[in-house]
Amino acid sequence: MWKRGHFAWEYKGKRKNLGAAYQQLLQYREALENPPLLVVCDLDRFEVHTNFTATPTVVHTFTLRDLLEAPEEPLRVLRAVMSEPEALRPGKTREELTGEAAEQFASLALALRSRGHDPQRVAHFLNKLLFCMFAQDAGILPGALLERLAEGSRFNVDIFTLGLRELFARMSEGGGLFGTEPIDWFNGGLFDSADVLPLTVAEIELLQRVSRLDWSQVEPGGPCSCLVQGISRSRLG
Repeated sequence: MWKRGHFAWEYKGKRKNLGAAYQQLLQYREALENPPLLVVCDLDRFEVHTNFTATPTVVHTFTLRDLLEAPEEPLRVLRAVMSEPEALRPGKTREELTGEAAEQFASLALALRSRGHDPQRVAHFLNKLLFCMFAQDAGILPGALLERLAEGSRFNVDIFTLGLRELFARMSEGGGLFGTEPIDWFNGGLFDSADVLPLTVAEIELLQRVSRLDWSQVEPGGPCSCLVQGISRSRLG
């Protein structure tokens, strides 16, 4: 589905991989005159990706349940898609987006260190989370996987921890299914185990918010990377 100057919209069947649908949409956006909004949908979940020139991509997500129970924001996004794309133009630069991601991870690092976790273990855990953020947006992992894990666990600390440990296990031990999602094996030292540090409810919510950033616009070698490298050398006062 396409509306000149407004959007390109790719529909998939229920529970299909929206990350893969988005990658497919990227392949023919130029043939559709590079619309400012790219939308993917599985008839239940909606993702609206901004596609404005010289701006970072921002993703607006909602579900049919959101439309029923808390319609204000989903309707604002849909109205913009149909009639006013400029209302969704991002206001942050790539550098600002990278800084925001680094700031959020800094707060996670400090919280984990304050609870007495070994700095090397904290750094390794955060590096795995950082990789997952980039991998989701690159289509290497299923789209919005961490966000959906947080939602599916209903922010229950024990359930979320078990789910994240299971995901890391699939990534470190030959791949396989994570729920209904196929997960590849990631060779190398990063996913050398399924080790997970437990997060509080507030930290899971923070992780969910961070995962919604457009990680394709975050600098891989920027502040986030420097932050994680510094965790293993830091000491709390």
